[in-house]
Amino acid sequence: MDSASPRLRRWAADYQLWVEVFVALNFAGLVGDIFLAHSTNQFRERSEYVPLFFSAGAAVTLALALSLRQSRPVLWRSIGHVIGWGAIAVGLTGVILHLDSQFFYVRTLRSLTYAAPFAAPLAYTGLGLLLIANRLLRPGSREWAHWVLLLALGGFAGNFVFSLTDHAQNGFFNPVEWLPVASSAIAVGFLLAPFLVPVTRSHLALCAVVLLAQAIVGVLGFGFHIAADLREPGGTVLGRILSGAPPMAPLLFPNLVVLGLIGLWALAKSDQT
Repeated sequence: MDSASPRLRRWAADYQLWVEVFVALNFAGLVGDIFLAHSTNQFRERSEYVPLFFSAGAAVTLALALSLRQSRPVLWRSIGHVIGWGAIAVGLTGVILHLDSQFFYVRTLRSLTYAAPFAAPLAYTGLGLLLIANRLLRPGSREWAHWVLLLALGGFAGNFVFSLTDHAQNGFFNPVEWLPVASSAIAVGFLLAPFLVPVTRSHLALCAVVLLAQAIVGVLGFGFHIAADLREPGGTVLGRILSGAPPMAPLLFPNLVVLGLIGLWALAKSDQT
């Protein structure tokens, strides 16, 4: 027990490891998400396989590279940079391809709302930036914490866009569909404050409470989406999930909560806070 305590304390203070594990798990989760999303058109374009294979390869490679972090740090950093810049390229290319699915031809707000989720590939860009920042900045420093918070902030801004455009497809038929729109907007406001004005630890604690509320919204959304899919008549369960409300989408809320809490904890512990 005594020998395990120092090890646990080292892990608790190893912010770099936290982010590395977070990114690897997110790439692993994107494998299933991409498979479900692109199965709706049965991977009609070969390019739709790129994020699927990239996610799987990145998750495995990052997991294996963790063993090199202490013994061969240069190689570990190089692997992270390659995957990070590759993820940025995949994300930006995906945004263009998703927009090209309809919006570039019709150029209307309605076509943007009903097109393939144009901002979804930016998840790859965010993960790539996390990997790069985790290598260029001193983990646990104020600058490092701000980068982590900035990417969590960007994620909640994306959640606001996703919730607004996805639920606009049925005209917000159920009033509860406004909940993720409002909650993600609130999260953006609270996470934006540390970048604009000096904040106290009390404000950071309040931000943590706000983030935990986002996790509840995400879990509720997952339940609502699953229930809506199961109520759909006919077809198999998988078919109803593919054509109905995306069950994985609300889970982006608790996922971003983890990233935001890492940034808030590091910022609170930094010497300059």
